Amino acid sequence: MNADLVFGIHAVEAFLQRAPQDVLELFVMKDRDDKRMQPIIQLARQNGVSVQFCNRKTLDDMVGGQHQGVVAKARLQSTGNEADLAAIVAANDKPFILILDGVTDPHNLGAILRSADAAGVHAVVAPKDRSVKLTSVVRKVACGAAESVPFITVTNLARTLRELQEAGVWIVGTAGETETLVYAADLKGPLALVLGAEGEGLRRLTRETCDALVKIPMFGTVSSLNVSVAAGICLFEAVRQRS
Repeated sequence: MNADLVFGIHAVEAFLQRAPQDVLELFVMKDRDDKRMQPIIQLARQNGVSVQFCNRKTLDDMVGGQHQGVVAKARLQSTGNEADLAAIVAANDKPFILILDGVTDPHNLGAILRSADAAGVHAVVAPKDRSVKLTSVVRKVACGAAESVPFITVTNLARTLRELQEAGVWIVGTAGETETLVYAADLKGPLALVLGAEGEGLRRLTRETCDALVKIPMFGTVSSLNVSVAAGICLFEAVRQRS
C-alpha cells in the first residue's frame, strides 16, 4: 500500500465507510463544519482518525480547488495484476469483466468505475502503458467505486484477452464499423466487454482478438459517444440480459 490523498465529499465518505482503517488523517476546511460535513467528521472520529481543520489555501495547495472542503490522507490499495484477474474469473460462475483499451482521461475512468460498480462488474482491466492510473481525480469522480471495484493492470492486453478466452470468457468489443448492435449480441454468459480509447477506438490487435464486435446505434449528427457513456450503455444492456 502507498499513502495518497483522497478528496471530495462523496469519495472521502465512501472511503471512510469501506476502509476506515486505511484513513490516516482528515483535513477539513474551517468553515465547512455543516450538516453535509458533520457525518464525515463523526465517522472519522469514531474510527480514531485525527481531524485537522485548516483554511482553503492549505487544501488548495494539497489537491487543487476541487476538494469540496475535505481531503483525506489514506493508504491506497495497489492495483491488481494478471494473477488477481485469474482468481476473480475462477471464483465466479459467470464472470463479468470490463476491459479498457487505452482510456487516458481520469474523469472518464472515474465515471466508468461508477457505472461498473452499479452494474456489478467483477473487475475493470486496463493495460499498464498508455492508460490512466488510479489518480486522486479518478477516485473523486468515482465517488467510492475505485475502492469497491477491483482495478487490474496488465502488461500485455492481447495476451490477457486470450487467457480469458481459454478460461471460457466471451470477449465482446465495441467498434463502429460492425453491423451488429449491442442489443442483438448475446451477453448472458461469462463476459468481457472491451471499449477503446477516446476518439481512437480499439487497437487493431485488440479488435482482432475479440470474439465478437458490437456497436451502439447512432441517430444524430455526432459520430461517437464519450467512452464513459458508451460503457454505461453496454454494461447495462448486459445487466438487462443477465437478469
